[in-house]
Amino acid sequence: MDLLSYLVEALTPLNLMLALVGVIAGTVIGAMPGLSATMAVAVLVPFTYVMGPASGLIVLGAIYTGAIYGGAFAAILVNTPGTPSAIATTFDGYPMAKQGKGALAISLATFASVGGGLVGGIALLLLAPPLAEVALAFGPAEYFWMAVFGLTLISALSVGNTLKGLIGACIGLILSTVGVAVVGGDVRFTFDQVSLLGGIDITSAIIGLYCMPVIIDLVATKTPHLNFASASGESSLTSAFQLIIKRKFNLFRSSVIGTIVGILPGAGGSIAGLVSYTEARRSSKESEQFGKGAPDGIIATESANNATVGGGFIPTLVLGIPGTPPDAIILGALLVQGIKTGPTLFTEQGSIVYTFIYGLLIATLLMLPVGLILGKYAYKSIAKTPKQLLVPTVAFLTVIGSYAIHSNPHDTFVMFSLGVVAWVLSKFGFSASPIVLGLVLGKIAEQGFVQTYLIGSAQGRVLEMFFGRPISIGIILCAIFALVFPLWMARKKKVVTQDTTLNHKTSNIVMTGLVMVVGGVLLTQMGGMSPLGSVFPSYILYAMLGIAALLLVKSLKSSSETKFSELCVVPNGRQLGVIVVVGGWTLSMSTLGFALSSLLAFTLIMLIANFDKPKMIPMLKNVSVSVVIVGAFYLLMKEVLLLRMPEGLLF
Repeated sequence: MDLLSYLVEALTPLNLMLALVGVIAGTVIGAMPGLSATMAVAVLVPFTYVMGPASGLIVLGAIYTGAIYGGAFAAILVNTPGTPSAIATTFDGYPMAKQGKGALAISLATFASVGGGLVGGIALLLLAPPLAEVALAFGPAEYFWMAVFGLTLISALSVGNTLKGLIGACIGLILSTVGVAVVGGDVRFTFDQVSLLGGIDITSAIIGLYCMPVIIDLVATKTPHLNFASASGESSLTSAFQLIIKRKFNLFRSSVIGTIVGILPGAGGSIAGLVSYTEARRSSKESEQFGKGAPDGIIATESANNATVGGGFIPTLVLGIPGTPPDAIILGALLVQGIKTGPTLFTEQGSIVYTFIYGLLIATLLMLPVGLILGKYAYKSIAKTPKQLLVPTVAFLTVIGSYAIHSNPHDTFVMFSLGVVAWVLSKFGFSASPIVLGLVLGKIAEQGFVQTYLIGSAQGRVLEMFFGRPISIGIILCAIFALVFPLWMARKKKVVTQDTTLNHKTSNIVMTGLVMVVGGVLLTQMGGMSPLGSVFPSYILYAMLGIAALLLVKSLKSSSETKFSELCVVPNGRQLGVIVVVGGWTLSMSTLGFALSSLLAFTLIMLIANFDKPKMIPMLKNVSVSVVIVGAFYLLMKEVLLLRMPEGLLF
C-alpha cells in the first residue's frame, strides 16, 4: 500500500511537470556535444533547494536520463557522441543516417532508451540492496579485466584491419596516460606543457576524433550530408517498433548488462554500451552487418547506456558510493537536503526515495513522446539544411562543446589537434573508434592494473591476483571469446575484407615508421619515472612497437601498389580552408574573445562551404543567421549556464 501511495505522490501535477521539463532539457543538452549531463545537473542543483526533496531529485534524475538519451541524436546525425555513453551508437547510427534511415535510427534509439531505462529503474525499485553487493565484489583486478573486455571490441570493429585497430587502441591508451599518473603521481608525456598536467579531457578528445573529420569531409564535395528522400517511404515509427519487438531479447539482455555495469562505480554508460555492443555482435546471425548500419547495434548500445542510470543510483543510494559524476552531484544534493544514504535509507526515508524512483520511471516513459517528436524534426532539419549553414553550425557546436567542459580554450585546441590527426590517420586506414576506446578505457585499465600489481607484489602472488579470482576468470574468458569470435566467423563465412591502404607500400612504411619513432621518443621520456608511473605505459608502448613491426612486414609483403592520389591524404582547397579557420579559431579565442572569434570563423566557414554562385540576399540572410546562432549560444553559455567566456575586443 505504501508503494502505491508513493506512486500517487510522483504523479502529482508538479512532479509530472518537473519530469517533463527535465527530460526535454536533458535531451536538448545531451544532443549538443560537450554540454554533458554532469553540467546540466550541476547548474540546476541550487534551484532544487527551494523544492521538496523528492521533487528536486525527480527533476535532477529526469535531466540526467534525458541527457544520456540525447547523446544519440548527435551520434546518429553528425557522427559525434553527444555524451561519451553514446560512443558505440555512432558505429551503426551514422551509417543508417547516411543510407537515408536517420528517422528509423532515432526511433530505434528512443524505444531502446526507454526500454533500458525502465529495466534499470525497476531494478533500482525492487532489487537495490542485493544488487549493491555486486559492486562490493569487484576489485581492481575485475575493473582491469572489464576494461580489457571493452577493448576486445576492436577485434569486431577491425576485421581485415586488425593490426591498425590495435595500433589505434595503443594510441588511445597512451593518450589516457598524459598528465599526472592515476597511481604514483608521476608527470608523464606533458613535454613541459603546464596545460597538459590535467591530462587530455575525454569529452573534448571524442568530439575532435569523431567530429572534426566529418567537418573536413563535409566541404570536400557538394554531395548532401544525409539522404532524406529515401526515408520518406514507410513510417519509421512503425518499422522501429516492429524491429524492437523482433529484437526484444537483445533489448532485455543489453538492459541487464547496462544495469549491472552501472552498479560498478566508475564504469558508466560508455563501458556498458561497448560491452553490450560486443555481446550483440557476437550473438547476431548477421554480425558482418555491424558497423554498416545494423539496428541491433543501436538497440544494444542505447538500452545499455540508459539502463546505467537506474543501475548507477543503486550504489549511490544504498552504499553512498556514486558511480558517475552526475550521481556524485545528486548525492551531494541528497546530503544538503538532510537525506542520509545507506542501507536504512529505503526504510527510514522511504517516502522520498521511492517517490524519486517512481519519478525516474515516469521521466523515462516521457522520453518516448519527447524523443519521437524531437527526433522527427531534428533529422528532417539536419537532412534539409544546406551545407553553408550546416558545416559552420556543426563546427561551432564542436568548439563551444569542447570549451564548455572546463571553460578552457586549451581544450578546444586539443579537440582540433586530435581531430586533424584523426582525419589524416583515417586516410591510411586507421579508424577513430579504437583510439577512442583506448582513451575512454585507459584510466580504468591502468588504475586496476597498477593497484592489482601493488597488492599482488605486497603479498607475493601477482599472477594469482590477476588470474585467480572467479569473477576475473569469467571476464577473461568472455574477453578471449569476444576477441576470437569475429575473426573465426569471418574465416568460417569466407568473408575477405581487404585493407586497400595496405596496397600502397610507401605510405604504409612512412606511417608505420612514424608510429615507431613516436613510440621510441615516448619511451625515452620514462627514464625518470617511478615503477608505478611507468609500468603501464611502457607495456603499451612496447606492444605498439611490436604491432607496428608486424604491420610493416605485412605492408612489405603486399604484392600490388596503388597510386598515392587514391588515398586522398592531401586536403583540397575547401578542406584546407576549414582546417585553417578552425585552427585559427581555437588559437584566437582568448585574444579576440569568444563572440568575435566565433562570428568571424562562422562566417568564413559558411563562405567556404558555399558551392553555389554567391548572391547578395542569400549571403546577407546567412550572415544574419550566424549572428543569431552565435549570439544565442553566447547568452546561453554566459547567462544561463554561468560559464566563464573569453572576453576580447567585442565583449
